[in-house]
Amino acid sequence: KQRVILMDPSEDPDDILRANRSREKTYVFDMVFDYRATQEEVYVSTTKSLIEGVISGYNATIFAYGPTGTGKTYTMLGTDCEPGIYIRTLEDLFKALEATAKEMDYTVSMSYLEIYNEVIRDLLNPSSEFLELREDSRGSIQIAGITEVSTTNAQEIMQLLTKGNKQRTQEPTAANKTSSRSHAVLQVTVMQKSRRQAIGEETRIGKLFMVDLAGSERAAQTQNRGKRMKEGAHINRSLLALGNCINALSEKGGSRAQFVNFRDSKLTRLLKDSLGGNSRTVMIAHISPASTSFEESRMTLIYAYRAKNIKTQV
Repeated sequence: KQRVILMDPSEDPDDILRANRSREKTYVFDMVFDYRATQEEVYVSTTKSLIEGVISGYNATIFAYGPTGTGKTYTMLGTDCEPGIYIRTLEDLFKALEATAKEMDYTVSMSYLEIYNEVIRDLLNPSSEFLELREDSRGSIQIAGITEVSTTNAQEIMQLLTKGNKQRTQEPTAANKTSSRSHAVLQVTVMQKSRRQAIGEETRIGKLFMVDLAGSERAAQTQNRGKRMKEGAHINRSLLALGNCINALSEKGGSRAQFVNFRDSKLTRLLKDSLGGNSRTVMIAHISPASTSFEESRMTLIYAYRAKNIKTQV
């Protein structure tokens, strides 16, 4: 339930000289799922507990991370009969908000965007131009001109997401027929106001980010050339920036506390509040069981293991 043991496919059990240099490694996580796990199990163990926090005004972030073709989009979006984390989270969020409806007025707004080759595209309004990141007076990052949709219905959001996902940049590569070539970010903002007219009325704002990252990839495996190769370089660059931020955050408070450079890519700048600060963050790392993906699986597990060591100050 909590351990992943990664075996080296090229190891020969009879090779005595290399017996002490085995590349077999064990990683311990909060939760480990094998191929039999259902969407429901993954959702309940990773994300369900975050909803309460969003309603109380905390931020929450869920990442899907891993090499190309390991099922990140399936975990996040799912299929019609096996919906993923997006839909399950929103359904439970609306149920929880309806339970407080007698005392609180609430509005839920959402936006859905992709970061492709370091430019931001609005997936709910794909005809619009590329969007810019701006910082407002309170220091929070806003995206100028993004479409925000207010709704109180999870089905409506599902339709919008499915429509938005069709606008996502997907191209076939040798590793994956429908490889996502961009990072998709679904941002849900919950605002609540008490119905009792009190002096000094407070508004609670909780933000929920759900991020389906593009797969990290090696050009040798995806056999990319030309345009695909450039895309792959951009994808890897923003994932490297995210990795650098995670490294710096996980060493905070240690002997060599580092500066966290969120400005290296648009992805990390957008997720600045979700990595450090008052946010609960879950990373769902995906690996492939194939022996050809040994290196990718190893790097993914190291990356996720580092993310586990991040401690944030609220």
